[in-house]
Amino acid sequence: MAVGFLANEVSELCLGKPALRCLSAAAATVGDALSALRRSGDAAVGLWSCCDDDGADGAPSGEAGRCVCVGKVCTVDIVCFLCREENLADPAAALRSKVAAVVPKGGGLVRHLEPHASLLDAIELILEGAQNLVVPMRSRKGTAPRKNILHNHREYCWLTLEDIVRYLLNFINLFAPTPALPINSLGIIDTDTILAVHYYDPAASALQLIPESNLKQTAVAIVDDGGQLIGEISPLTLSACDLTVAAAVLTLSAGDLMAYIDCGGPPDDLVRLVKERLEEKNLVTFLESLDEELAFSLPSASSSSDEEFGCGKSGRIGGYSARMVRRSEAIMCYPSSSLVAVMIQALAHRVSYVWVVEEDRSLAGIVTFRSMLRVFHERLKSVS
Repeated sequence: MAVGFLANEVSELCLGKPALRCLSAAAATVGDALSALRRSGDAAVGLWSCCDDDGADGAPSGEAGRCVCVGKVCTVDIVCFLCREENLADPAAALRSKVAAVVPKGGGLVRHLEPHASLLDAIELILEGAQNLVVPMRSRKGTAPRKNILHNHREYCWLTLEDIVRYLLNFINLFAPTPALPINSLGIIDTDTILAVHYYDPAASALQLIPESNLKQTAVAIVDDGGQLIGEISPLTLSACDLTVAAAVLTLSAGDLMAYIDCGGPPDDLVRLVKERLEEKNLVTFLESLDEELAFSLPSASSSSDEEFGCGKSGRIGGYSARMVRRSEAIMCYPSSSLVAVMIQALAHRVSYVWVVEEDRSLAGIVTFRSMLRVFHERLKSVS
């Protein structure tokens, strides 16, 4: 059965996946990426480099007519970009910058893979550092592909770590008894590279950690003086917020920011506190400029769409996207938790990591989808 499982192709994981839309890596601005994210509701937008006959659609890729997905951008990349000191005076100008200014610098985050490739091939690319695998979608009979999602005359989707882990869970019995083992016996708890700040630290002190956690597909832990885990600042949650959350990052403590980005919208007292501290820092124009640019970047969106996606208007801050599914509460397990239990826990909460805590809730480490995949990779290699 395991040998037959190895023969499965990645195209099976693409069933039901939406086709990727095109955003030019060379021509698009940061504002274009923001608009694409808000209109689609997707967690990230892919950036494509194409070599067309007229050369108008981006940087040459080395092969005439060929398009390659070269990276991706999410809202938290834009938020961190706007919080840079050089962009505080004129965020509107920052949004007119080329999108390359906000693309995560980690190499190989997006990789292409043919649909006939094996699941083992996909896992190996993930273990090399890929976050998304771009896979051509098999043509659907009687359905013409739309031009705005057509590259190389084909439609593409992308696969994530979550897609692969969810697929493996469907065949978990093939890997017995490993999934029933406690995670502390599998060597997959990371105790050395935890990203964390203290509850009363300025949220701005996490500005260097948030992009790093986004690259690692984890989050920034918030701990008290005793090292107990209180919550987290998640790039996924920040990406679901209104862009004006950047003002909260610049003015609040880490603990207050955790409450600010929680589901349901920020408390009124925190909204007032943000505005007061913006005035103290002479950054009121920063918020006003963001509001104006948000309204301008979605010129064709109706008022109902603005409500759906939580775009700030008229000084209102703290909007949320309709796809908001996460809270600032940290998802936790224990060192003795089984591998399969942690997998199910992460998938149920739509995260790619679970914090590991001791009985007293002190932070002991973190387990990620990538570390889980190493375990399955070893098992699959042993029978390949």
